Amino acid sequence: VDQAKEDGVTAIIGADHAVMAHCRAIGMPLHISTQVNITNIETVEFYAVFADVMVLSRELSLRQVQSIAREIERRQIKGPSGALIRLEVFGHGALCMAVSGKCYLSLHSHNASANRGACIQNCRKAYVVTSKEDGTELEIDNEYIMSAKDLCTIGFLDKIQEAGVRILKIEGRGRSADYVDTTVRCYREAVDALQQSSYTREKVVLWMDELATVYNRGFWDGYYLGRKMGEWSDGPGSQATERKVYLAKGVKYFDKIKVGEFQMESHSLQKGDRILITDPVMGVLKSEVNEIRVDDLIVDTVQRGVRFSIKVDEKIRPSSKLYKIVEG
Repeated sequence: VDQAKEDGVTAIIGADHAVMAHCRAIGMPLHISTQVNITNIETVEFYAVFADVMVLSRELSLRQVQSIAREIERRQIKGPSGALIRLEVFGHGALCMAVSGKCYLSLHSHNASANRGACIQNCRKAYVVTSKEDGTELEIDNEYIMSAKDLCTIGFLDKIQEAGVRILKIEGRGRSADYVDTTVRCYREAVDALQQSSYTREKVVLWMDELATVYNRGFWDGYYLGRKMGEWSDGPGSQATERKVYLAKGVKYFDKIKVGEFQMESHSLQKGDRILITDPVMGVLKSEVNEIRVDDLIVDTVQRGVRFSIKVDEKIRPSSKLYKIVEG
């Protein structure tokens, strides 16, 4: 926690009481984790001494969220800063099958603690259900009985805002740069549209189509709209409508002419292909290949083992990786 503060981290998400107390002692902003399982106003009041922001339990409906928000206003419940408590909820991404993410399957089976970021995701595997007494196997429609679909709330952000939510949490731990770029950009556009009174069903359709292009296990709206049971994915891995195929690594960049040189390592690239470039510094860049040059000669296709150059608007480095975007 001390190192995080020194490095300029904005806030800590915490569920451990010792962490909460230490954050308060050193003046480090704290968001109470969903693992605290806040489901009522009394719990909000209890933790208000530690934090200005509280991530509510994932199992609450928007009606319940709104009730808590109204009570915070009515009771004037304030955090350490003196401002009213702000509510944060999960908005998009993978959902743990356990209540508010408090899962110990991975720790039990492989001594890999999910709470320490080491979850091996037992819940994402296919399972056979048998009777312990006589060994009878049950016929079930879906073998992925613990693998929840991904949460997606972009279609009812207006209702989330009306419920009194002030912060939206997007799951991104271990995700690729293009996933983070696409997801955050879509939700940023949606929030801006809400503020500008231009949030429409037509825009929601476009955002949903774009969100579907990156890693996902299928989407559902969680418990916010009153559902009592979860929705489960019906297969392993991603259901994205697009996927990326690794092609080349960066070599060098020519600033004046905005051209990047790459070393082709697999598959092929041709004019008209849609590409994705990732880099630890630049982040992510998507574009279409309009021209390919090899030894300063224009070519239509480049194969594995060839060094080539293309127009790139951002600086690439040896750490840059180039992918081709193809249908999922």
